[in-house]
Amino acid sequence: MKQRALAATAWSGIDTVLRQGLQFAITIVLARLVAPSDFGAIALLSLFTGLATVLADAGLTTALIQRRDVTHREESTAFWFNVAVGATVATAFWAAAPWIASLYELPVLVPLIGCTAVNLVFTAAGLVPATLLSKRLDFRTQLKAGVLATLLSAAVAVALARAGYGVWALVAQASVMSIGTTVLLFVCGGWRPTLTFDRGALRRLFGFGSYVLAANLLDTLCSRIHTLLIGKLHGVRELGFYNRAETTQQLPANALAAMVGRVALPLLATTTDPAQQRRVLQVAIRGLTLVSAPTMLGLAAVAEPFVLALFGPTWLEVVPLLRALCVAAVLWPVHVANVNLLMAQGQSRTLFRLELVKKPVALGLLVAGAQFGTLGIAWSQVAFSLFAFLINTRCTARSLGYGLRAQVVDLAPALVLALPMALAVQMAEIVWDAEPALELLGLVSLGVILYLLAAWSTRTTTLRDLAELLPWFLRRTKAGPT
Repeated sequence: MKQRALAATAWSGIDTVLRQGLQFAITIVLARLVAPSDFGAIALLSLFTGLATVLADAGLTTALIQRRDVTHREESTAFWFNVAVGATVATAFWAAAPWIASLYELPVLVPLIGCTAVNLVFTAAGLVPATLLSKRLDFRTQLKAGVLATLLSAAVAVALARAGYGVWALVAQASVMSIGTTVLLFVCGGWRPTLTFDRGALRRLFGFGSYVLAANLLDTLCSRIHTLLIGKLHGVRELGFYNRAETTQQLPANALAAMVGRVALPLLATTTDPAQQRRVLQVAIRGLTLVSAPTMLGLAAVAEPFVLALFGPTWLEVVPLLRALCVAAVLWPVHVANVNLLMAQGQSRTLFRLELVKKPVALGLLVAGAQFGTLGIAWSQVAFSLFAFLINTRCTARSLGYGLRAQVVDLAPALVLALPMALAVQMAEIVWDAEPALELLGLVSLGVILYLLAAWSTRTTTLRDLAELLPWFLRRTKAGPT
């Protein structure tokens, strides 16, 4: 299992890093061509599109992974249900466009929502093919489809942005990305649905997926409702700045979470042995923190030269927001690992109950933070991250005996190494005055050297595991996906 995890994690990592790296590079180009208010206008829709996507999924993709013996009839049933719900939600979203536009007093949202609604149908159609590839731990096929779609969407978006189309360049990028990804998943993946719909299969899948759906709806509502608050209280320009900080922070945080999350759930679902499940979760948490702690704390330390070098002085207001959100994201991959365990064990009802406990607290912190502007909202995410960690580990303690204390012990070495590194880089940033690009390069190099030296000198367990398995992985990648 350790060998399968390493190979799958590596391919998932290559897929995630390449796709999100390309996407981030495109964003850097677009940020110099499109105004912050245009990015804010698109961000206004994220709450609604997020809820629509969760509804279209209906928790069925998670159920497909969690169930060990899934028939092609059940896969086809899930596919047609996703498409039908996606089309229904998209139609409702389109019909609500005038109301949403009047809520923000922004008429341009009406045609933007029309284009976004079409994207939702294609996104829904691609859910099952992508899920089945993930279940087989075949991330190379997803890599091909994702990279091709990203490059195509980039070409279209940059061309439109250079021509002065502003917000429509961003809409075109999303449209080409969603349509291209879905089409390429079918072409490269080889899976095809049959013209069947089994109500019994739907009931079996939805029995598990309904709680996942409810939990995901709560999570999406609470994680994106800040766009409604910022857009309504502070305007699209401020939302554009917050969105830029959030998407920048999410690049490494979500990449790490997706890289292991896409592997952890299929692997955990293949065994019912608590000892094996604990080992998978423990290695995942150690490995994630070894990377996430220095990455997020390091990004917080170099936030100012990072923003100036990549996005330009127009986006300088992003810096304090980015610093706060990076601190909040240190534990994000760990949250994902703990939640994956619950889903792998079939505890979707427990997951939903957890969300019922966490989300009122999240909303309370968000409202309290909003009294201090966008920066207050950012710091409210730090407080909620700590609270969520306390709650999530209670369930892991009951099921595997791997609770708060044990996880803190596994987290501590990486944090102990990362904090002094980040402080040293921050001090160097204060005293060093140079061109932003040169300063960023120098500070990042300093941070990497300090952290690697500290990790090597302490001989961390995770590094030893990776060193032992690296020769096997190099042989395995020549033979194809596991």
